[in-house]
Amino acid sequence: MKILVAIKRVVDYNIKVRIKPDGSNVDIDGVKMSLNPFDENAIEEAVRLKEKGIASEVVIVSLGSAANQDVLRHGLAMGADRAILVETEQDMQPLAVAKLLKSLVDREQPALTILGKQAIDDDAGQTGQMLAALLDYPQATFTSAITVNGNEVVATREVDGGTETIGFNLPAVITADLRLNDPRFVKLPNLMMARKKSIETISATDLGVDTQPRLQLLKVSEPPARKSGIKVSSVQELLEKLRAHEGIQL
Repeated sequence: MKILVAIKRVVDYNIKVRIKPDGSNVDIDGVKMSLNPFDENAIEEAVRLKEKGIASEVVIVSLGSAANQDVLRHGLAMGADRAILVETEQDMQPLAVAKLLKSLVDREQPALTILGKQAIDDDAGQTGQMLAALLDYPQATFTSAITVNGNEVVATREVDGGTETIGFNLPAVITADLRLNDPRFVKLPNLMMARKKSIETISATDLGVDTQPRLQLLKVSEPPARKSGIKVSSVQELLEKLRAHEGIQL
């Protein structure tokens, strides 16, 4: 069974992003970039399925500029077998990404395609669902556990108030939650070996997909500043503060 894992290069989660002065977008010039954390869970799960003898090959793919080679090499160091870069300088929206990934699925014919449940830069959480719809495949989103037995998959999903367990047949699309696994620590020798591996590069235009944006970004702004907190010494004082300053009658 071949597994295709889609990964994204995003601003490192330890970085506090800045907004451009004109509010047109987030300023990422000179900012440290890393592999999207949910995509790291997706790679880890694919590699674990291969180590169990369930998967025969793990292929990772990323869409973007040549700079995306760093996250692809991180995935190779984690244990992926091959890496594909779909090269484009265009800022892709979820539907365009899903269409390009569908082209790759048609070409690679993986039994299972895994993505992170969302990217931490836009929090859209749409690509996996759109990809499954375009392929007409069953899907399990926000997955925290999966079991593969032959052509059958049982997935546990994180839902409001608990979990949900569903079953479906391959081929399928899964989006990974952080609870799916703990990604392995990538050792320096593995990173050095990954640097020697070749990365197949495909131009996005060669895939013949309409990637024109359907949405227009109007404005980016900071969230409202939170009020400073205070400490109270008793429940009685807390109630008095709530009545006096917040107008809450208890």
